[in-house]
Amino acid sequence: MTDAVRRITPEERTEGAPTPGMTREQAIATDATWSGIVLTEPGMVSGWHHHGAYETTIYVLSGTIRMESGPRGRDVVDAEAGDFVYVPRGAIHRESNPGDERCRAVAVRSGSGEPVINVEGPASAEFRRGR
Repeated sequence: MTDAVRRITPEERTEGAPTPGMTREQAIATDATWSGIVLTEPGMVSGWHHHGAYETTIYVLSGTIRMESGPRGRDVVDAEAGDFVYVPRGAIHRESNPGDERCRAVAVRSGSGEPVINVEGPASAEFRRGR
């Protein structure tokens, strides 16, 4: 990577790592950062996953998002346009869209390794990786 500041247009974004039920558009991926757009259609529920050694910050641009995490997925956070959501390293979670419009969010991850690890379901106790 060069030291030059770059602009990434929507046409330059590429398909991000897949998780059932959501679409990721990757804008930037370096050794320490990942960022892109995440789209979740109304009524859709993603598969369970975590982001390994990455911390993730999500900014909801439009629509609503529900995050389930914690032991057996019992912890629920609802966010709407203008809200930020923080996902710690290794936190197994899934996203859903309980609203009637597409959720569009910006995700920024800081860390290293694989940015998306799909799993069968939530752990009986919270999983932490890289701590």
